[in-house]
Amino acid sequence: WFLRAYDSTGAKMGSKECEEGKIFIEPQGFAVMSEIGKDEGADIKTLDSIDKYLNTKYGLVLNNPAYSKYYIQYGEISTYPGGYKENAGIFTHNNAWIICAEAYAGRGDKAFEYYSKIAPAFNEEISDLHKTEPYVYGQMIAGKDASRFGEGKNSWLTGTAAWTFVSISQAILGIQPTLEGLAIDPCIPAGWAGYTVKRRYRGAVYRITVENPHHAEKGIVSLTVNGTPVTGNVLPLAAPGTEVRVRVVMG
Repeated sequence: WFLRAYDSTGAKMGSKECEEGKIFIEPQGFAVMSEIGKDEGADIKTLDSIDKYLNTKYGLVLNNPAYSKYYIQYGEISTYPGGYKENAGIFTHNNAWIICAEAYAGRGDKAFEYYSKIAPAFNEEISDLHKTEPYVYGQMIAGKDASRFGEGKNSWLTGTAAWTFVSISQAILGIQPTLEGLAIDPCIPAGWAGYTVKRRYRGAVYRITVENPHHAEKGIVSLTVNGTPVTGNVLPLAAPGTEVRVRVVMG
C-alpha cells in the first residue's frame, strides 16, 4: 500500500515498519485513481490490502492497527480511544474515495459492497446500534477497536453526502460530466441486469438505459444515441430543451 506521510524527523507514517498505524485509508484511493504503479499491479495490490486490513462489517476504518498510546509526533490522532475519530474510526467520507477507486479499477462488486456498508438506507436493521438518524450520514462510525463498534457519531457533520453522491452517480453508475459531454463508464455489481438514469445536463435531458446481459462489472460493447451508434463513450452534446434517448450495453 501507499505511505500516509513522513513525520518531521523523516520517519515513515502508515508503513509496515511502524509499531501501530501501519496502513491509512487517505492516500490509497487517490493513488489508485492517479494510476501510480498501475503497470506493476500496485492498484490491485493496494485495494486488496484495504480489504484485508481496513474492511469491517460496518465500513472501512481510517487506519490499522489503532494507536494504543500517545505519539508526540502524531499528536491528536493518537489521543482518541481506539476505534474513535481519527484513531481507527470509520470516517464515512473517505470510504467514498475507496468506492471510487474500486470502480476505477473495474471492481464493481467491491465498490457496491463498500457503498452499502455506510449508506443509511442499508442500516435500518442495526438502527438500535447505529443510533443516528436513518436518513443522514454521520461523520464517523465507531470502528472495530471501539467499545460500541458500529455506533454512528456526529450526524450531519460531514462531507459524506456529497462524496457518496459522486461515488454512486459517477463511479458506480458511471454518468460523468466532462467538457465534451456526458461520459458513460459504469462499474456495477455483476449481479445487476441493468438500470436507468435520467440526467439533466447543459439544458438537455438524457434518458439513459444501461443493459448488462452478460453480468459484467465494467466495460461497454455498444452505445447508441436516439438509435444512432456512437464511437467511444462520450455522448454528443444535445441542444438545450431537447430530450435524448441513450442505450448502453455492457459486456
